[in-house]
Amino acid sequence: MDLPSLVPMIAVVIIMLAVGFDFVNGFHDASNVVATMISTRAFQPETALIIAAAAEFLGPFLFGTAVARVIGQGIIDPEAAQVGVILAALFGAIAWNIVTWYFGLPSSSSHALVGGLAGAVLAAFGFSHLKVRGFVSILIVLFASPIIGLMAGYWFQKILIFLSRGATPRINELYKRLQIVSAVALALSHGTNDAQKAMGIITMTLVSMGALPSFAVPVWTVGLCAGAMGLGTAIGGWRIIKTVGDKIYRLRPINGFAAQSAAASVIMSAAVFGGPVSTTHVVSSAIAGVGSAERIKAVRWNTAFDIFLAWIVTIPAAALLSGGTYLVMRGVWRLCRGL
Repeated sequence: MDLPSLVPMIAVVIIMLAVGFDFVNGFHDASNVVATMISTRAFQPETALIIAAAAEFLGPFLFGTAVARVIGQGIIDPEAAQVGVILAALFGAIAWNIVTWYFGLPSSSSHALVGGLAGAVLAAFGFSHLKVRGFVSILIVLFASPIIGLMAGYWFQKILIFLSRGATPRINELYKRLQIVSAVALALSHGTNDAQKAMGIITMTLVSMGALPSFAVPVWTVGLCAGAMGLGTAIGGWRIIKTVGDKIYRLRPINGFAAQSAAASVIMSAAVFGGPVSTTHVVSSAIAGVGSAERIKAVRWNTAFDIFLAWIVTIPAAALLSGGTYLVMRGVWRLCRGL
């Protein structure tokens, strides 16, 4: 069987893997969306996950697909978007997400996908088909956003402390209710930013195979990817929820509202302008910023350091996994053709 006859089948496999990536992304990153409201007891876990899943699904429909275009057109040349490259990139990203979920470590699905694409292209073509300027621009956004999240969390908390001065403990009930708003905003921002990454991969694949004349994300792709992410969120990654909700800083309702509001502001702003950021690291850094605004020593910096290591390691690790996968796939294909 030659490659042209396999193209429709491979396209289906790529779409399934991309949807699987969004499902794992939702499952993996559910911690970021619901951990604070569960930790502060603003919601029961099941209620928190249902609210988050619904908002995750709606996000891409409400706020556009600018991130999908950046992922689909900003990292690799169109002629490099071959089926083997895309398959290897998705495998590397999904594999790394599963490894970090198993160990309960909040790593970034965004970093994993960007690293996966870069690793697969480098294994296939070297640097000639990697858009270095676009890749570096995305790296700057990915690495700057947690710093901005830390600062936003710090100042959100400082402002809330100022506004709440002299209040009775009953104000905690107000902040629990306000977490409904901030939780929905965070879930909308996560769905808007993260679900689009798989949309970009699918659209890139369809363009490279001639199924689409130009890069325009089909509506069915938006629905499919948003639905997969919503379903993954509804199931939830409990290992990581515990890490984010309890092991960085002991959260109270005011802290949960501040962290969610700060993270949602950063993630949604980036999504609207096409910046693919890491929800995992923005939320984690926002929590650290909130804790720092109250008492720096109360922040569990050893956990934050573990997350920082994952922040640094994820892109090269996913690149190695995807690059190795591509080389193995190419070797198997050549062997099969020689039989």
